[in-house]
Amino acid sequence: MLTIRKRDASDKAEAASLEPRVVVSEQGDRIAYAFFGNWTTRRVAQVDAEMRLLEKRSDFRAMSLDFSGIERMDTAGAWLIARLINVQETRGASIDQIGQSATVKTLIDAVCEAVGRAEFGKALPEPNIVMRALELIGRRVCEAGDDFLAGMNILGATIRGAQLKLGRGHAVNPAAIFNQLDRMGVGAVPVVLLMSSIVGAIVAQQGAYQLRYFGADIFVVDLVGVLVLRELGVLMTAIMIAGRSGSAITAEIGSMKMREEVDALKVIGLNPIGVLVFPRLVALVIGLPCLTVLANFAALGGGIAAAWLYSDIPPAAFIDRLKVAIDLSTIFAGLIKAPFMAIIIGTIASVEGLKVGGSAESLGLHVTQSVVKSIFVVIILDGLFALFYASINF
Repeated sequence: MLTIRKRDASDKAEAASLEPRVVVSEQGDRIAYAFFGNWTTRRVAQVDAEMRLLEKRSDFRAMSLDFSGIERMDTAGAWLIARLINVQETRGASIDQIGQSATVKTLIDAVCEAVGRAEFGKALPEPNIVMRALELIGRRVCEAGDDFLAGMNILGATIRGAQLKLGRGHAVNPAAIFNQLDRMGVGAVPVVLLMSSIVGAIVAQQGAYQLRYFGADIFVVDLVGVLVLRELGVLMTAIMIAGRSGSAITAEIGSMKMREEVDALKVIGLNPIGVLVFPRLVALVIGLPCLTVLANFAALGGGIAAAWLYSDIPPAAFIDRLKVAIDLSTIFAGLIKAPFMAIIIGTIASVEGLKVGGSAESLGLHVTQSVVKSIFVVIILDGLFALFYASINF
């Protein structure tokens, strides 16, 4: 029994020595705080009230903090001391810190930096609407710059060779390219034909409705031919591919990123860009111009049907007038844009897929951003091509 009592007494003494405490000493207008014990989450509640009282003191100009007696400290303990430092610094007192270990110093500095050395208990004023708008614009510009660099990295790696490993027994995998071409090109034919024919018919009907007032119904052929072949055919196809195939690329690469399959490719010595991005990008560059040609035929077919039914322009007359209204430059003006739009869609979709984190919410967010950014950039590119064509009279 005597041994047990001694052990209990020693345990109590040891536990008391681990309790956090503060020893205060004053010399004129200078005050010194010495900290002892374990300043951890389990124990700091015992000194919180005392620390708040010390924060309210304003009868000194200089403060010294001695950390040599601290046994252990975590973020909760550092938070109490950082709160004291921030309050007194805000008041204008000079502060000296001594006896810090490297760990304690790093922890306290990090906590002080996190709270911004602001006065505790007072919320920072919310910026006005102008500052919030400028901040949002700045963030979006920085994100656009990061996306541009990531896209150039992917595009450069693809053009440079994309892990072809020539001389090491590895080359382009035609099966992967044809598989992606089947999914992104052949699989998109029905929806592209349907949407393009409907758009062509609507353009023809609305154009005929307006031109009828001037007795110029036949010029609806010029309207449909030039508008479809130069602008609408390739633009509508690119938008549909961005929504259909671009989102699929982002979802596939993003899900592989979530399951750490991208990291597994790196571990076995393969470049994820060469394995995942290269076949999809090549398939888009081949497939989008082919789909554009089909979309042009479908839109013209819809225009022929609408002009025949609405304006009594027979198909033979429509085709004869179309030969006069368009030439090869009209056809190529639209087809030239297709490979560039395909590269943009594939690059943006791949960048967003590689940015996916470890949650389903992140996957959905980046799929949405992929589609929105692809459509936006494709429309901007179409406008730039229009300005370029006008400047060279093409």
